[in-house]
Amino acid sequence: MAVATGRRKLRNPLALAVMVLLSERAAMHPYEIAQTLRRRGKEYSIKINYGSLYTVVQNLEKHGFVEFAEVQRHGNRPERTLYALTAAGREEMADWMADIISVPVHEFPIFETALSLLGVLPPDEVMELLDQRLSTLEVQAAATRAVLGKLSETLPRIFLVETEYQLHMVEAETEWVRGFRKEIADGTLSGVAGWRQWHETGEVPAEWRELENEDHSRE
Repeated sequence: MAVATGRRKLRNPLALAVMVLLSERAAMHPYEIAQTLRRRGKEYSIKINYGSLYTVVQNLEKHGFVEFAEVQRHGNRPERTLYALTAAGREEMADWMADIISVPVHEFPIFETALSLLGVLPPDEVMELLDQRLSTLEVQAAATRAVLGKLSETLPRIFLVETEYQLHMVEAETEWVRGFRKEIADGTLSGVAGWRQWHETGEVPAEWRELENEDHSRE
């Protein structure tokens, strides 16, 4: 059974990635972990700070999820400490993965925040800003397709599903933003007349005030 995310000792997704890689191999050095993540293109889906990777590994060791395995020596190169996944780490990894995949979590994206407060800007300005966003989204979609195509030359699809998901989400947002912008432009968006009235006259539409009164009456 999955453990509630809020009770986890570690919440950094990079820690989860470290445990997953250690589950594939008997032992790895943090630098090797970083190189593997880079080869698999995971910097596009996981916020990887290679400088803090050693700290992440140390925290995993502190909580008993990884342990010292051996010291590796190659000629005159500096010694490297290899780490292995513990039984507790394997259980934590599996529970954490199950939790993330099975339980949708609302993450409060900043774009949703802006949409919830959209009325403060005039409709025409919003349409211009949405046009800018559409241009950026189209560039992002093209870049993600290029990354996906490049990575698919050397990696099996199982390592690329998160990039496919990213592309799908960008394309879905592009379609929604384009449709929403059209509704503002042609006046079919419910409430757009009052929205324009507010910015043209400086007065909050009467129907908006009535909505507030209805909310107060329910309290």
